Amino acid sequence: MLDRAASQQAGPDEQQTRPVAFRGAGFTPRAGRASGWIALALVIAFWQLAGSAGWVNPLFLPAPSAIAVAIYKLALSGALWQHLSWSIMRIGSGWVLGTTAGVIVGFAIGLSTLARGVGITFISALFPIPKIALLPLLILWLGIGEEPKIATIALGVFFSTAISVYSGVDAVPRNLIRMAQSFNVPFHAIVTRVIWPGAMPSILAGFRITASVALLLVVSAEMIGAQYGIGAFVLQAGNLMQTDQLLAGVVILSLFGLAVSRLINWLEARLLHWR
Repeated sequence: MLDRAASQQAGPDEQQTRPVAFRGAGFTPRAGRASGWIALALVIAFWQLAGSAGWVNPLFLPAPSAIAVAIYKLALSGALWQHLSWSIMRIGSGWVLGTTAGVIVGFAIGLSTLARGVGITFISALFPIPKIALLPLLILWLGIGEEPKIATIALGVFFSTAISVYSGVDAVPRNLIRMAQSFNVPFHAIVTRVIWPGAMPSILAGFRITASVALLLVVSAEMIGAQYGIGAFVLQAGNLMQTDQLLAGVVILSLFGLAVSRLINWLEARLLHWR
């Protein structure tokens, strides 16, 4: 009893307080890049150990060292750069065309009632169609050159971009738009200063998806009707059972996708610094 009374009479500085952990971080992701690279290095090391110890038949799964040697030989002979340049040209052309059209249509759907009624109907009907299935028809329309391959990539990129853009426009808080309208801000200024920044996170997320879509479509298109390109190289290596070169092409595609992802991360850091 005396101890309790003494503690109640003690000043606030003499009383020991229990620290409370901060709980308002807002689910902010922490930088954990090292853990991912360490896990990848462990997987590659175990893969190399399995190949060197003879646990896996090298015909079915070559060791990482054999894949690295295959990539080195391809780079030394110049075949790697030839195939890679054709694939990059097709991806770049198709992605730019599809993204430009998708951004325009997506903003039209998000801002216009008439465009929304017409556009969503067509997108909902045509989006589920596998775009690679249209390649024979595009070859019939556009010829057997590069145009049908680029058009296939552009179609796949267009629908995903349009959906992400008008979803981002819909996600912009309407109170911000009404506030700008109440101050008699011109329409073009509302689009460029309110809607465009508000929809940018969804647009960049769409870019991340369309980059993968373009990579998938270019490989499929090159496997069907191309002499040069990473897809054609992978198909040829698979037909000849050269699994080290086949996986070398797969690794090159993975590295290309990783480079595109880093580029989009850089764009997000530059354009979304206000978040």
